[in-house]
Amino acid sequence: MKKHKLLLSLALIVILVVAAMLLLAQPAEAPTASTNTPKPAPTAAKPATSFNKSEFSRTDPASIWVIVNKQHQLVPKDYVPADLVVPTIPLRVPGNESMQVRQATATALEAMFAAAKEQGLNLMLSSGYRSYTYQVNLYNGYVASQGQATADTQSARPGYSEHQTGLGADIEPASKTCELEQCFSATPEGTWLAANAYKFGFIIRYTINDQAITGYEYEPWHVRYVGTDLSTELHNTHVDTLEQFFDVTGGKDY
Repeated sequence: MKKHKLLLSLALIVILVVAAMLLLAQPAEAPTASTNTPKPAPTAAKPATSFNKSEFSRTDPASIWVIVNKQHQLVPKDYVPADLVVPTIPLRVPGNESMQVRQATATALEAMFAAAKEQGLNLMLSSGYRSYTYQVNLYNGYVASQGQATADTQSARPGYSEHQTGLGADIEPASKTCELEQCFSATPEGTWLAANAYKFGFIIRYTINDQAITGYEYEPWHVRYVGTDLSTELHNTHVDTLEQFFDVTGGKDY
Protein backbone atom coordinates (compact mmCIF):
# COMPACT_ATOMS: atom_id res chain seq x y z
CA MET A 1 0.00 0.00 0.00
CA LYS A 2 2.76 2.41 0.93
CA LYS A 3 4.56 1.47 -2.28
CA HIS A 4 1.45 2.28 -4.30
CA LYS A 5 1.11 5.72 -2.72
CA LEU A 6 4.79 6.43 -3.41
CA LEU A 7 4.37 5.61 -7.07
CA LEU A 8 1.34 7.93 -7.33
CA SER A 9 3.28 10.77 -5.72
CA LEU A 10 6.22 10.30 -8.06
CA ALA A 11 3.85 10.28 -11.08
CA LEU A 12 2.19 13.47 -9.88
CA ILE A 13 5.56 15.19 -9.47
CA VAL A 14 6.58 14.14 -12.99
CA ILE A 15 3.33 15.51 -14.41
CA LEU A 16 3.81 18.85 -12.62
CA VAL A 17 7.40 19.16 -13.80
CA VAL A 18 6.45 18.44 -17.44
CA ALA A 19 3.59 20.95 -17.26
CA ALA A 20 5.91 23.61 -15.86
CA MET A 21 8.45 23.00 -18.64
CA LEU A 22 5.74 23.30 -21.30
CA LEU A 23 4.56 26.62 -19.87
CA LEU A 24 8.08 28.02 -19.78
CA ALA A 25 8.59 26.99 -23.41
CA GLN A 26 5.60 29.18 -24.60
CA PRO A 27 6.71 32.57 -26.28
CA ALA A 28 5.78 35.65 -24.28
CA GLU A 29 3.02 37.75 -25.81
CA ALA A 30 3.88 41.31 -26.79
CA PRO A 31 2.42 43.83 -24.38
CA THR A 32 -0.76 45.44 -25.59
CA ALA A 33 -0.36 49.18 -26.19
CA SER A 34 -2.52 51.31 -23.98
CA THR A 35 -5.44 52.85 -25.76
CA ASN A 36 -4.59 56.07 -23.92
CA THR A 37 -1.17 56.44 -25.59
CA PRO A 38 -1.38 59.44 -27.98
CA LYS A 39 -0.48 58.74 -31.58
CA PRO A 40 1.61 61.27 -33.49
CA ALA A 41 -0.54 63.49 -35.70
CA PRO A 42 -0.04 62.95 -39.44
CA THR A 43 2.05 65.64 -41.13
CA ALA A 44 -0.09 67.70 -43.46
CA ALA A 45 1.36 68.10 -46.94
CA LYS A 46 2.21 71.71 -47.69
CA PRO A 47 0.45 72.95 -50.81
CA ALA A 48 2.81 73.92 -53.60
CA THR A 49 2.61 77.60 -54.37
CA SER A 50 3.75 79.41 -57.50
CA PHE A 51 3.32 82.91 -58.83
CA ASN A 52 0.76 83.20 -61.60
CA LYS A 53 2.62 85.00 -64.37
CA SER A 54 -0.45 84.90 -66.60
CA GLU A 55 -2.77 86.84 -64.31
CA PHE A 56 -2.50 90.00 -66.40
CA SER A 57 -1.70 90.59 -70.05
CA ARG A 58 1.79 91.70 -71.06
CA THR A 59 0.64 93.11 -74.41
CA ASP A 60 -2.60 94.96 -73.59
CA PRO A 61 -1.57 98.62 -73.09
CA ALA A 62 -4.14 98.98 -70.29
CA SER A 63 -2.67 96.06 -68.30
CA ILE A 64 -0.56 96.91 -65.24
CA TRP A 65 1.90 94.23 -66.43
CA VAL A 66 2.25 95.47 -70.01
CA ILE A 67 5.83 95.17 -71.25
CA VAL A 68 7.06 98.31 -72.99
CA ASN A 69 10.70 98.43 -74.06
CA LYS A 70 12.83 98.74 -77.19
CA GLN A 71 11.54 95.42 -78.50
CA HIS A 72 7.90 95.84 -77.46
CA GLN A 73 5.96 98.83 -78.79
CA LEU A 74 2.60 99.96 -77.48
CA VAL A 75 -0.29 98.90 -79.69
CA PRO A 76 -1.74 101.22 -80.78
CA LYS A 77 1.37 103.36 -80.72
CA ASP A 78 -0.67 106.48 -79.83
CA TYR A 79 -2.49 104.74 -76.95
CA VAL A 80 -4.02 107.05 -74.31
CA PRO A 81 -5.05 105.61 -70.90
CA ALA A 82 -8.74 106.07 -70.12
CA ASP A 83 -8.31 106.85 -66.42
CA LEU A 84 -5.67 109.57 -66.20
CA VAL A 85 -5.82 111.71 -63.06
CA VAL A 86 -3.65 114.25 -61.29
CA PRO A 87 -2.39 112.71 -58.03
CA THR A 88 -2.65 114.67 -54.81
CA ILE A 89 1.09 114.98 -54.26
CA PRO A 90 3.72 117.70 -54.83
CA LEU A 91 4.05 118.32 -58.59
CA ARG A 92 7.08 119.70 -60.40
CA VAL A 93 5.08 121.39 -63.18
CA PRO A 94 1.44 121.81 -62.14
CA GLY A 95 -0.89 121.94 -65.13
CA ASN A 96 1.46 120.09 -67.48
CA GLU A 97 0.09 116.89 -69.08
CA SER A 98 2.99 114.95 -67.55
CA MET A 99 1.57 115.55 -64.07
CA GLN A 100 -1.08 112.91 -64.79
CA VAL A 101 -0.89 109.16 -64.13
CA ARG A 102 -3.29 106.22 -64.17
CA GLN A 103 -5.71 106.09 -61.24
CA ALA A 104 -4.02 103.02 -59.71
CA THR A 105 -0.64 104.70 -60.04
CA ALA A 106 -1.97 107.87 -58.41
CA THR A 107 -3.37 106.00 -55.41
CA ALA A 108 -0.08 104.16 -54.91
CA LEU A 109 1.98 107.34 -55.30
CA GLU A 110 -0.12 109.15 -52.72
CA ALA A 111 0.36 106.33 -50.20
CA MET A 112 4.10 106.14 -50.91
CA PHE A 113 4.64 109.89 -50.64
CA ALA A 114 2.71 109.95 -47.35
CA ALA A 115 4.88 107.14 -45.94
CA ALA A 116 8.06 108.96 -46.98
CA LYS A 117 6.80 112.17 -45.38
CA GLU A 118 6.33 110.30 -42.08
CA GLN A 119 10.08 109.64 -42.26
CA GLY A 120 10.78 113.33 -42.84
CA LEU A 121 11.34 112.88 -46.59
CA ASN A 122 9.55 115.06 -49.13
CA LEU A 123 9.14 113.60 -52.60
CA MET A 124 7.85 115.25 -55.77
CA LEU A 125 6.50 113.96 -59.08
CA SER A 126 8.84 115.09 -61.84
CA SER A 127 7.10 113.40 -64.76
CA GLY A 128 4.27 110.90 -65.20
CA TYR A 129 2.15 110.34 -68.30
CA ARG A 130 3.52 111.48 -71.64
CA SER A 131 1.44 111.34 -74.79
CA TYR A 132 2.82 110.04 -78.07
CA THR A 133 3.20 113.62 -79.32
CA TYR A 134 4.91 114.71 -76.10
CA GLN A 135 7.42 111.86 -76.47
CA VAL A 136 8.07 112.80 -80.12
CA ASN A 137 9.15 116.28 -79.07
CA LEU A 138 11.16 115.05 -76.06
CA TYR A 139 13.00 112.33 -78.00
CA ASN A 140 13.78 114.59 -80.93
CA GLY A 141 15.22 117.13 -78.52
CA TYR A 142 17.60 114.52 -77.09
CA VAL A 143 18.63 113.44 -80.59
CA ALA A 144 19.31 117.03 -81.64
CA SER A 145 21.45 117.76 -78.59
CA GLN A 146 23.24 114.43 -78.05
CA GLY A 147 22.88 112.33 -81.19
CA GLN A 148 20.62 109.32 -81.66
CA ALA A 149 22.94 106.71 -80.14
CA THR A 150 23.20 108.57 -76.85
CA ALA A 151 19.55 109.61 -76.94
CA ASP A 152 18.50 105.96 -77.19
CA THR A 153 20.18 105.19 -73.85
CA GLN A 154 18.30 107.98 -72.08
CA SER A 155 14.97 108.47 -73.79
CA ALA A 156 12.47 106.06 -75.34
CA ARG A 157 11.36 106.50 -78.89
CA PRO A 158 7.71 107.53 -79.34
CA GLY A 159 5.42 104.55 -78.85
CA TYR A 160 8.04 102.69 -76.80
CA SER A 161 7.86 104.73 -73.60
CA GLU A 162 6.54 103.44 -70.27
CA HIS A 163 5.48 106.99 -69.47
CA GLN A 164 2.82 106.71 -72.18
CA THR A 165 1.12 103.91 -70.23
CA GLY A 166 0.50 106.19 -67.24
CA LEU A 167 2.23 103.57 -65.08
CA GLY A 168 5.72 105.10 -65.12
CA ALA A 169 6.79 108.02 -62.97
CA ASP A 170 9.96 110.00 -62.35
CA ILE A 171 10.43 110.87 -58.68
CA GLU A 172 12.74 113.46 -57.16
CA PRO A 173 13.25 115.23 -53.83
CA ALA A 174 11.07 118.29 -53.35
CA SER A 175 14.36 120.15 -52.87
CA LYS A 176 15.34 119.10 -56.45
CA THR A 177 18.65 117.73 -55.13
CA CYS A 178 20.16 115.47 -57.84
CA GLU A 179 17.09 116.07 -59.98
CA LEU A 180 16.88 113.24 -62.55
CA GLU A 181 20.54 112.40 -61.95
CA GLN A 182 22.12 109.13 -60.89
CA CYS A 183 23.36 110.79 -57.68
CA PHE A 184 19.69 110.70 -56.60
CA SER A 185 20.34 107.12 -55.47
CA ALA A 186 22.66 108.39 -52.71
CA THR A 187 20.23 110.99 -51.35
CA PRO A 188 18.03 110.07 -48.35
CA GLU A 189 15.01 110.20 -50.66
CA GLY A 190 16.63 107.97 -53.27
CA THR A 191 17.80 105.46 -50.67
CA TRP A 192 14.33 105.32 -49.14
CA LEU A 193 12.66 104.92 -52.54
CA ALA A 194 14.91 102.01 -53.52
CA ALA A 195 14.20 100.22 -50.24
CA ASN A 196 10.46 100.85 -50.00
CA ALA A 197 8.95 101.33 -53.47
CA TYR A 198 7.97 97.65 -53.75
CA LYS A 199 5.70 97.97 -50.70
CA PHE A 200 3.46 100.27 -52.72
CA GLY A 201 3.48 98.30 -55.99
CA PHE A 202 6.45 100.01 -57.70
CA ILE A 203 9.78 98.78 -59.00
CA ILE A 204 12.90 100.72 -59.96
CA ARG A 205 12.55 100.02 -63.66
CA TYR A 206 16.07 100.71 -64.97
CA THR A 207 18.53 99.21 -62.53
CA ILE A 208 22.23 99.82 -62.16
CA ASN A 209 23.61 96.55 -63.54
CA ASP A 210 21.01 95.76 -66.20
CA GLN A 211 21.56 98.17 -69.10
CA ALA A 212 22.19 95.25 -71.44
CA ILE A 213 18.77 93.86 -70.49
CA THR A 214 16.68 97.04 -70.38
CA GLY A 215 18.61 99.08 -72.95
CA TYR A 216 18.67 102.14 -70.69
CA GLU A 217 21.14 103.73 -68.35
CA TYR A 218 20.58 103.48 -64.61
CA GLU A 219 17.63 105.64 -63.57
CA PRO A 220 17.13 105.44 -59.80
CA TRP A 221 14.35 108.03 -60.10
CA HIS A 222 12.17 106.10 -62.57
CA VAL A 223 9.57 103.83 -60.99
CA ARG A 224 6.99 101.64 -62.68
CA TYR A 225 3.70 100.61 -61.14
CA VAL A 226 3.04 96.86 -61.42
CA GLY A 227 0.88 96.23 -58.33
CA THR A 228 2.00 94.92 -54.95
CA ASP A 229 1.72 91.23 -55.87
CA LEU A 230 4.32 91.48 -58.61
CA SER A 231 6.53 94.08 -56.93
CA THR A 232 6.71 91.92 -53.79
CA GLU A 233 7.46 88.79 -55.83
CA LEU A 234 10.30 90.57 -57.63
CA HIS A 235 11.65 91.84 -54.31
CA ASN A 236 11.47 88.43 -52.62
CA THR A 237 13.05 86.57 -55.53
CA HIS A 238 15.73 89.23 -56.09
CA VAL A 239 14.84 89.67 -59.75
CA ASP A 240 15.54 93.20 -60.99
CA THR A 241 13.79 93.52 -64.34
CA LEU A 242 10.47 92.65 -65.94
CA GLU A 243 12.41 91.23 -68.88
CA GLN A 244 14.13 88.66 -66.66
CA PHE A 245 11.02 87.76 -64.69
CA PHE A 246 8.80 87.23 -67.73
CA ASP A 247 11.63 85.98 -69.97
CA VAL A 248 11.04 88.55 -72.69
CA THR A 249 13.49 90.44 -74.86
CA GLY A 250 14.66 93.97 -74.19
CA GLY A 251 18.10 95.20 -75.09
CA LYS A 252 19.58 98.11 -76.94
CA ASP A 253 18.30 97.77 -80.49
CA TYR A 254 14.89 98.76 -81.83
